[in-house]
Amino acid sequence: MKLKSTPLNRFLIMIRFSFLVLILFISCGFLRENPSHTDLNLVESNTWFIAGPAKETQEILNSIRQKEGIVRVTAKDSPVGEIELNVMITPSDSNDGAPTNLSENSKFVSITYKSSQLIKLQAREGNKEGTGCVHGGSHPRVDLPASPEKFTTIKIPWSDFKQDGLPNGKVLNIHNLCKFNFVNYNPVSGASFEIKSVIVEN
Repeated sequence: MKLKSTPLNRFLIMIRFSFLVLILFISCGFLRENPSHTDLNLVESNTWFIAGPAKETQEILNSIRQKEGIVRVTAKDSPVGEIELNVMITPSDSNDGAPTNLSENSKFVSITYKSSQLIKLQAREGNKEGTGCVHGGSHPRVDLPASPEKFTTIKIPWSDFKQDGLPNGKVLNIHNLCKFNFVNYNPVSGASFEIKSVIVEN
């Protein structure tokens, strides 16, 4: 049954339309203020790289990551040197690339991990030209305490990343963030480190 086009019916249609438009604007505004829909989980999205006395090669590491959704590293027997696990913020097929410019709304990185030893987490900044990572350069960093028995989630504010981990060290520039380095400086035989997620608030 078709409604007659009366002034009242036209008024009601306009009210309904205006209400729908209002809901749409409110929803869009919410998405802008709540950036979680663009958060990045680097375990899911990016290729990881490994160096040092670890049992896993890069190929094995990423095969397990893709199949099981976890990054797993185990130290060799009588390891010599440090084990360094790293991942770019913006996906790359190499262990280098353009840095990422995170938004002003980004406040932290959240990491779910299990580790038999202390891990140093370095945030590597890009070069001044904005074309790639700096070798050496700035190493704002924080500690990931050992958690050998169970997975733990730690939310780290960007302001906690300071040069060489010093209290008065230069703070990380999140608008020039290249990659994360997870470093075990003194691995022991069989030391294990597993990461379920590295979520970058974007």
